[in-house]
Amino acid sequence: MKKVFTTGQVAKICKVAPRTVSKWFDSGRLRGYRIPGSQDRRIPREQLIRFLKEHGMPLGELEEEGWHKILLIGTEKIFTDRIKELLPEDEDFKYEVASSGFEAGIQAESFHPDTIVIDLAMGRSEGLQIAQNLRRNIAYESTVIIAMASEDEASPEALSQFGFNEAFKKPFDTALLSERIQTMIDEKRENN
Repeated sequence: MKKVFTTGQVAKICKVAPRTVSKWFDSGRLRGYRIPGSQDRRIPREQLIRFLKEHGMPLGELEEEGWHKILLIGTEKIFTDRIKELLPEDEDFKYEVASSGFEAGIQAESFHPDTIVIDLAMGRSEGLQIAQNLRRNIAYESTVIIAMASEDEASPEALSQFGFNEAFKKPFDTALLSERIQTMIDEKRENN
């Protein structure tokens, strides 16, 4: 995943001449920076995505990697609706929902989620098994897996041995979970 683009690369993505990209840059509409001691311009990925969206241009190959994909497993509709309200799809979030371990496996394979939220109310052992199975697969090594646990769950730390990064004990404010997901996304983007 590229983080910075040259004017030539941006021109290919936008299907315009490199000179056009330079004009966008020089007019301040497309933000970026110049390489010190040179006329070369660089455009950060986030700025390019913002520019394309503002001007109604197709994101092309940037589209899918611009999304933060969240797989919700065994969650209730009221939670699903609330999290989508707090982390809306028109702000780069994309969702899939699974109601069983089997469905979760299929969704994880085809959707490639960045974050997975598992409600252990679906069946604690099934939820733990899903997390363990995902962690055994190198493709989900950096995927954030969050447990929604019942009040009587021993401790959130105990769930980490099953592969969970975080655990939220019910009842909790969905806004706290959405803030935590946003924080983890920001941390991940900074480290990439």
